Amino acid sequence: MLLVVSSNFLLYLQTNLTVVTEFLLLGFQSSQLLRNLLFLLFLVVFVATICGNLMIIILVSTTKNLHTPMYFFISQLSISDILLSTNIVPNLLHILLNNGGTISFIGCMTQFYFFDCTDGSECFLLAVMSYDRYVAICNPLRYSSVMTNRFCVTSIIISWLMGNVISFTVTITSSKLNFCGSNIIDHLFCDLVPLLELSCSDTLSVHLQIFLLGAPSLMVATSIIVVSYIYIVISVLKILSSAGRQKAFSTCSSHLIVVSIFYWTIFSVYVFPKREKTWISSKILSLLYTVFTPFINPIIYSLRNKDIKKAVQQTFHKHTSRNKH
Repeated sequence: MLLVVSSNFLLYLQTNLTVVTEFLLLGFQSSQLLRNLLFLLFLVVFVATICGNLMIIILVSTTKNLHTPMYFFISQLSISDILLSTNIVPNLLHILLNNGGTISFIGCMTQFYFFDCTDGSECFLLAVMSYDRYVAICNPLRYSSVMTNRFCVTSIIISWLMGNVISFTVTITSSKLNFCGSNIIDHLFCDLVPLLELSCSDTLSVHLQIFLLGAPSLMVATSIIVVSYIYIVISVLKILSSAGRQKAFSTCSSHLIVVSIFYWTIFSVYVFPKREKTWISSKILSLLYTVFTPFINPIIYSLRNKDIKKAVQQTFHKHTSRNKH
């Protein structure tokens, strides 16, 4: 009798370990008016993000003056921002309209994969861009010999490859976890932290992969950025004239702003202590790097960059002159 009961109980557990086939994303649980306002805000930001980043990609590919390593890296950053926005925002808009929304297990894992991939790749892209600014300011005479086409393309391939490998590995391991309890994710998208909290199996394997793959990669990228800017600051301070210092620093100020915003939000969500952090604050911080950072990046690079502003003006004049004729 006990054997029958125990075998039935084990059978019950086995069938219920895979019972979760979809998740419910809550998003912002608030009044209809607030959700409608947020919907309009995020829709405008999303459209502006796509248009702004597409503009940079098109300008860099069609304008000869922008065929340099720095603008090549900026265009790659724009591709990353477009992928991140299209992965997160459309589903977020759907959740806001419906006061929550369901997403399949495969859909959830796919969304997490692309989110983690673009974020990981962006870390390496920002590191490569920091090294580019270091060579331009600290070793300007060797710039053309160091930042060759081969080096730039190889750096981009490695950046995207590393982001894909880390994301793919963590996603596959996470998909093998058992989800047998609640399927409610109190978040804006399928992120790793709320997924691990829902799992009813041991998550040690996922944490080990993050520790062995994600953490060292993040440390390497961060170290390249920090060391590059230490040397940049030292070189800039050695310039005697204030005009010369300002000109040298202006060449990397846009990138420094982008790096600061990206790393501040990432570290706030995933690294800093969470004792004082609520799910509301986590959602707001997540919005900063998934919705607003891709929107801000092209604005920073276009408004603070003379070459891009000049390329925009030339393109605009070409189109207006064609229309007149």
